[in-house]
Amino acid sequence: MLSGYLTAVLSTALIGYLSYILFKVIKFCIWYHDITAVFNNVPGPKEKHWLYGNLHLFPETGEERLEFLLHLSRTYPKYYGMWFGRFRADVTVTHPDTVRKILKTSEPKPTGFGGGYRFALPWLGRGLLIADGTRWARSRRLLTPAFHFDILKPYIHVYNNATDLLLENLEKYARTGTCFETFQLVSLCTLDIILRCAFTYHTDCQKGKDAHPYIRAVNEIADDWNKRIRSPHLYPDFIFYLTEIGRRFRKNCKYVHSVADDIINKRRAILEKKGVSGGKYLDFLDILLTARDEDMVGLTQEEIRNEVDTFLFEGHDTTASAISWILYSLAKHQDIQEKVKEELDSVLQGREMVEWDDLRKMEYLTMVIKEGMRFHSPVPSISRKLTKDLELEGQRFPAGTTVSVNIFSVHHNEEVWVKPMEFIPERFSNENSALMDSFQFVPFSAGPRNCIGQNFAMNEEKVMIARIIHRYKVEIEPNHVPRKKMAVVMRAENGILLRVTERRTIAGN
Repeated sequence: MLSGYLTAVLSTALIGYLSYILFKVIKFCIWYHDITAVFNNVPGPKEKHWLYGNLHLFPETGEERLEFLLHLSRTYPKYYGMWFGRFRADVTVTHPDTVRKILKTSEPKPTGFGGGYRFALPWLGRGLLIADGTRWARSRRLLTPAFHFDILKPYIHVYNNATDLLLENLEKYARTGTCFETFQLVSLCTLDIILRCAFTYHTDCQKGKDAHPYIRAVNEIADDWNKRIRSPHLYPDFIFYLTEIGRRFRKNCKYVHSVADDIINKRRAILEKKGVSGGKYLDFLDILLTARDEDMVGLTQEEIRNEVDTFLFEGHDTTASAISWILYSLAKHQDIQEKVKEELDSVLQGREMVEWDDLRKMEYLTMVIKEGMRFHSPVPSISRKLTKDLELEGQRFPAGTTVSVNIFSVHHNEEVWVKPMEFIPERFSNENSALMDSFQFVPFSAGPRNCIGQNFAMNEEKVMIARIIHRYKVEIEPNHVPRKKMAVVMRAENGILLRVTERRTIAGN
């Protein structure tokens, strides 16, 4: 009798499980039929591979891939559809009119099976970059005080002190006349700055001869993340972690987590022992450890680590990319570099250190930085997942659709920008900026999910670039042309090689 009862229970459970699977299959088939019907009417390339969708159309190299994306935005200037594999269709927006529709909302990042941000979860968790819904709103509310004016102002001294070490590193290249790889040196400085400012954590990361292990790990994680996005056969976790890049990804994630845990645990021990000093400004980590929501509930250890990992990455990598590419543009356009130098001479009045009040006076340098972020787009693309139906240019897209904002294409859209392939800082003069659409220049995204640290980043970029240009003349390596590599952050496949000459040496000749 017991045997018959167990058989009946197991049979019922099996029938229930199979019914659930059948329900899921039917639901998926209905969705696939509907999404196919929608994308049949969407502008975009129609040559579709049975397994890879439109992925096979993407060139292998970064420069050719960027040119392909620009070709798409010229052909379809508002938006276009693409199939990433057999079962994933995305829409890409490339014009302020369509970008506005996406960025003015707080729609979440896609973290489902084929969503690109799912592949970053083992690294960044559901920190502010990836969190959605109430979790994102709570984190944003708790972290906003970390970027208040009174918190940012003292960081000017950290920017200067860290840049002093960068200038020391550049001195040996100026003395020997040899070229250097820009991103490697700059990223060490931006890592030093974010560790000091956000976590009051001092290292000797700028004194090593090679890239810091943390920077190497983050670079490899970002590369593996990008490779996985473009490889549908690696979407299942059990397949990905059997591969060499999957094992490397897991190893690097474990290492960067250990760095974050070390930072957190040391600060927690200090707070438990001494408490929060009334005379000390609260840095980002203090706020993470002491923040409480309206129910007086703080962040868990995992939530704190997610935010530390997120800000370590976003606080050094994207800024290093921006500064490196801007220095390259200044080296390439000596007339623009000379205008920056003349402004700095006027603002600094013989001083080396940049003071807080100097930042607002650097009007032309600000134009150069903005043009650099437009021209090079350090974060080339972001994406969102629709939680409700959305209409773009008369076409309805159902909830669940992934929408990519290709920032690089937005910043080079010929319907929006005059001579978009030329480097023209004056397009960001006060007069011209007043005429711009608020969604045509979005290096820090826009709307409610814009970059919380954009003022921090802009101030850091101004100080570092100002100090470098004030002391050194920066020149390109004549036989080297950096090739862009579009990944999570815009990099150079072959590095950015530059030379520097101390301006006092030039004046003495």
